[in-house]
Amino acid sequence: MCQINSSPEFNYTEKLEVDDSVCLQSSSSTESTKEELVTEANVKDGKCSITMEVDTPLVRFVKGKGGSVQKQIEEELQVKLIFPSSKEETSLVIEGNKVENLTKASERIKQVLEEAVQSRMLDYSHFISLPLAVHSDLVQKLVKFQSTILGEIAEGDSGETDDSGDELESQSISVQLEVEEKKDQVRVEIAERVVGSGSKSRILSDLGIDKSIFIKPKTFHLTVLMLKLWNKDRVATASDILQRISSKVMDALENRPISIKLKGLTCMKGSPAKARVLYAPVFEVGEEGRLVRACQVIRDAFVESGLVVDKDAQQTLKLHATLMNVRHRKSDEFWSERKRWNDSFDARRIFDEYGSEEWGEYPISEIHLSQRFKFDESGYYHCCSSITLPATMPTI
Repeated sequence: MCQINSSPEFNYTEKLEVDDSVCLQSSSSTESTKEELVTEANVKDGKCSITMEVDTPLVRFVKGKGGSVQKQIEEELQVKLIFPSSKEETSLVIEGNKVENLTKASERIKQVLEEAVQSRMLDYSHFISLPLAVHSDLVQKLVKFQSTILGEIAEGDSGETDDSGDELESQSISVQLEVEEKKDQVRVEIAERVVGSGSKSRILSDLGIDKSIFIKPKTFHLTVLMLKLWNKDRVATASDILQRISSKVMDALENRPISIKLKGLTCMKGSPAKARVLYAPVFEVGEEGRLVRACQVIRDAFVESGLVVDKDAQQTLKLHATLMNVRHRKSDEFWSERKRWNDSFDARRIFDEYGSEEWGEYPISEIHLSQRFKFDESGYYHCCSSITLPATMPTI
């Protein structure tokens, strides 16, 4: 059996089998590998196969929509792709009669995966975070922020008043039901809040606001860097990098505690009338630039490791505390009315009330390698690795 060296980016290996016999170890060069395999195949003149270890999150890209990519590779190169039978297995087998075609198929698959990783098709799985949800008073402020918007905005915009100008919220409705034969009358009291609940929902829907676009208070954080870590090896590498640079991070912080201040609101994309992301700007207490330097140490280390996709590596660090994001929307009804790429919400009333909000000052106590879509008992993202930052001034 002959091992073909492959790109470490995707953490897969290739093995060529010819009539169940064993080949000599190939060199690291792709061209020399190809020559050695062809020579061995010609000697055996039998059916060949290559086994590629492709991680489960990447398999769908090799298949393509409706099997289009798989079909194209199989038809053009006269090979057969055999995918793992379960999510626990990662062996993708390529079968064919010509070693040259097997090698071309494996190279085509590598190209497909490289393009997928660099695109939005493969979502981020992890990120480097600065947890803010550890501060219970801040969490309570966020809970109130959400409840106020979901409640008071709808009520304030309802425009429904009686003759005295009072809102119908404080009134009740009397309904008389007449029975035809006995002429009995039944008086029914219906609370307006029940009748009005539908109109409030419609008002929020018209504004593009629903609960799903709010950041969950128990996950509140600052994001330093987004990562695509689709297998355990990449997660382990990222964890190792974070631990390895801890001393450099401490140096950037000058081994002193660091705190941030959150104030006001800003739109990352769009305008208050058509907002996509709403966040609270972050200011370092003392304005010494230590936090930015520490975050840059982290970014540089991960970019150098090759774990950061190209477009993210070129972006400038901008710390922000996201409060609302349309990417998190879960309402199916909303999608039937608006296309995702045009999704937005009207935040003008929110800016009127919270545009100058003093959210408070909070110390940054830890740096996490956080896993998306998985949560610890506290409600915060699952922590794969962390660095504890100075909590008190060092003694001299």
